Amino acid sequence: MHSVEISLGDRSYPIVIGSRIFPDGLPLLADIRSTTAVVVSNTTVARLHLAGWTAFLATVYPQVRVLELPDGEEFKNGNSLDRIFTALLEWGCDRKTVLFALGGGVIGDVTGFAAATYMRGIAFVQIPTTLLAQVDSSVGGKTAINHRLGKNMIGAFYQPRLVICDLDMLATLPQRELSAGLAEVIKYGPIADMALMDWLEASLDAVLAKDRGALAHVVRRSCEIKAWVVGQDEKETGLRAILNFGHTFAHAIEAGMGYGVWLHGEAVAAGMVMAAELSRRLGLVDGFFVQRLTTLIQRAGLPVRGPVIDAADNAGRYLDLMRVDKKSEAGEIRFVVIDGPGKAALRTASDALVREVIGACCG
Repeated sequence: MHSVEISLGDRSYPIVIGSRIFPDGLPLLADIRSTTAVVVSNTTVARLHLAGWTAFLATVYPQVRVLELPDGEEFKNGNSLDRIFTALLEWGCDRKTVLFALGGGVIGDVTGFAAATYMRGIAFVQIPTTLLAQVDSSVGGKTAINHRLGKNMIGAFYQPRLVICDLDMLATLPQRELSAGLAEVIKYGPIADMALMDWLEASLDAVLAKDRGALAHVVRRSCEIKAWVVGQDEKETGLRAILNFGHTFAHAIEAGMGYGVWLHGEAVAAGMVMAAELSRRLGLVDGFFVQRLTTLIQRAGLPVRGPVIDAADNAGRYLDLMRVDKKSEAGEIRFVVIDGPGKAALRTASDALVREVIGACCG
C-alpha cells in the first residue's frame, strides 16, 4: 500500500492506495473508533462491494448499519441528504458515530455533507469506488449537494478522517465511468504537471485496459498533486481554484442538460477543451497545445465538443448558468485558464469572447 498525506495540521489524514486493503487495512481504523458505523452506498455499488466492506467493518465496530441510496447524479440532492439524516436519527446515532461513504463522487459528496452537518459534525471515511472519486472528489474535503439552479452550490468544506482507495474495486468499473474518471486525471497535466501528461500520452492504453500498475500510478500521482494544492489552500481562496480547470463550462453543461445526462467527467472533458481554446484566444497557449490536449481527451474515450443546451441562444444559456458558478464574483465569471503548459491561472473574459469559444467548441 502507498499513502499520501493531506497536511492540514490537526485535521491531517492519509489517502491509502493499494489492493487487498482488508484485512491489512485494519490498523487504519484504530483511531476512528465508535460503537456504530453507518455505511452509505448506492444500489449499484452495494451489489458489487457492500458485503465485503461491511464484513470488514464488523471486525472493528460492534454495530454496522447500511443505507442504500439510488444511483446517479440526479440523486445528489436534498432528498438524499434528508434520507441520511432520517436514518441516523431513527437509529439513535450520536456524535461518535462514524459515516463511511462507499461509492463514487455523488455518495462521497452527499455523505460528507451529512457528516459535516449532523449534530454539527461527525467523523466520516471516504471509500471511493470510481476512478473519478479516487483521483479527485474523495480528496480535499469538498462536500455538497446540487440545486436545480446550480451544481454543488450547497455544501461545506469538511475533511474526512481517512480516504481508502482500493484499486481492486476499479475492476468492476464500466468503461464509460473509467473514461469519465480519466478527465480528472488529464486535468492535472495542463495545470500542474506536464510530465504526467507526457506519461498519459505514452501509457493511456494500459490505463484504459485497467492495468493495475498504471492505475496505481495515476491514482497516486493525482492524489499527490491534489494533496499539495489542498495543503496550501484548503478553502479555495486562491490556488485551489486551479483544480476547477474546465469545470466552469462543465457545470453549465450538467445543469443545462439535466444532472446525470452527461457524466461529470464527460462534461469536464468538453469543458477543458473550451477552457484551453479560451486560453489560446487570450494569447496564453498556442494551437498546438490545444490540439495536443484535445487529442488526449479524445483518445480517453471522452467528448471534445460541448452540447447545445439552448437552440435559440446556446452561448447565452451557457453564460447564464456560468454566472451562478461559485467562482463568479458580482456576476463576472472567472475562468481557470492555462497560463503556459503546466501552469494555471484565474482570468476573466468578455462575454463576446466567451461566446466565440462556445460557438467554436459546441454542437
